[in-house]
Amino acid sequence: MRIGVVQLNSSDNPKANLQTTQDLIEKAALDGAEFIVTPEVTNIVSGDRAHQSITLQTQENDITLRAICAQAKNLEVWVLIGSLALLGGSNGRFLNRSFLINPTGEIAATYDKIHMFDAMISDTESYAESSGYQPGDRAVVTQTDFGTVGLSICYDIRFPQLYRDLAQAGAQIIFVPSAFTQQTGADHLQVLLRARAIETGCFIVAPCQTGTHPTQTAKVRNTYGHSMVIDPWGQVLLDAGVSQGISVLDLDLTLVEKARQRIPALQHDREYKKPKNV
Repeated sequence: MRIGVVQLNSSDNPKANLQTTQDLIEKAALDGAEFIVTPEVTNIVSGDRAHQSITLQTQENDITLRAICAQAKNLEVWVLIGSLALLGGSNGRFLNRSFLINPTGEIAATYDKIHMFDAMISDTESYAESSGYQPGDRAVVTQTDFGTVGLSICYDIRFPQLYRDLAQAGAQIIFVPSAFTQQTGADHLQVLLRARAIETGCFIVAPCQTGTHPTQTAKVRNTYGHSMVIDPWGQVLLDAGVSQGISVLDLDLTLVEKARQRIPALQHDREYKKPKNV
């Protein structure tokens, strides 16, 4: 399986981002990628909810989704749009939704980010994702031409049981499209991705946003970059650094079964009494 990992520096202008994203998808396909993945919020990176409200579209009308479905069909490749920010959530909230697109340009699966990033990571940097986005409530595993894949998004990586559930449902590759902050990315991204790979015996593929994101408003967002691919034994196959661009590499899916035979932890779950705070 030859995979193309797209690392983006998305702005808060979806039209401009679409052109860049399509250019990189095409480059990956020309380099032989059969399965191409993009980061979280491929269509827009913005911390300004008012700007998002007047800029975002519903799934039915979204220009990025429509264009990339057509491109996947034209190039005859699988594309995972890591996520799009969309209108359509309850109580006026947005959706953070992944789209898996097959080589005929059809949507093969969708996944809404389950875990919302509500955190104060420093005295000056805090996030309240749940106030703007509607969380999902469904884990997703689906079949592709290459194997079984599981879907997740960014902050989900901190919840190991989700990844165990995906692996036990048959996932061989789990995608973690992300827009990690500079600090949490530097301190936690690689160790979390490696841990999830080791625990599940899966390939972990994490296409990421990177850099200081161009904005029309005063609210500036910085992300860590370092898109990664981790093999089922926890080895880092790719660290894409901080530049926008593509990385193409081959994945040997036979390594999944080999890792799980060596350490069959997925077969060793036991029921136990939960601890009580006494």
